Amino acid sequence: MKRMHVHVSVENLADSIRFYSVLFDAQPVVTKGDYAKWMLDDPRVNFAISQRGQPVGVDHLGIQVESDEELAEMNARLDTAALPKETQTGTACCYARSDKYWTVDPQGVAWETYHTLDSIPVFGESRAKPPEELIGACCAPTAPATSFRSRS
Repeated sequence: MKRMHVHVSVENLADSIRFYSVLFDAQPVVTKGDYAKWMLDDPRVNFAISQRGQPVGVDHLGIQVESDEELAEMNARLDTAALPKETQTGTACCYARSDKYWTVDPQGVAWETYHTLDSIPVFGESRAKPPEELIGACCAPTAPATSFRSRS
């Protein structure tokens, strides 16, 4: 079964944790100094927030899958959509190790499809550069979104 993923960059993590905990009537399942995540069943969504120097607002959207087979299905869908995509295998992001495919929709919104393999103790190894040097979402490829939109 797939789960919708939403990641929002926030200005104040503690205030946002309080707000979303009330909104969802649930505490986060992961809480770090710069990150929190709720794995909700109603609605079925993986909702994450972070305070890591990115612009405040929706960081990226995604579809989390539970198996390699579902990830292959999502990869095939991206191929059919004829959108540019980047593959990340065993990448470290958001306190997890995952296999991912990234794309950017025609409006420039970053989308990931991913299968989480394990949890890790750091936010991500792929974010070694300071936030101001990076373009795009939380752990998205660092290529400018315009390079994804150049295909017609």
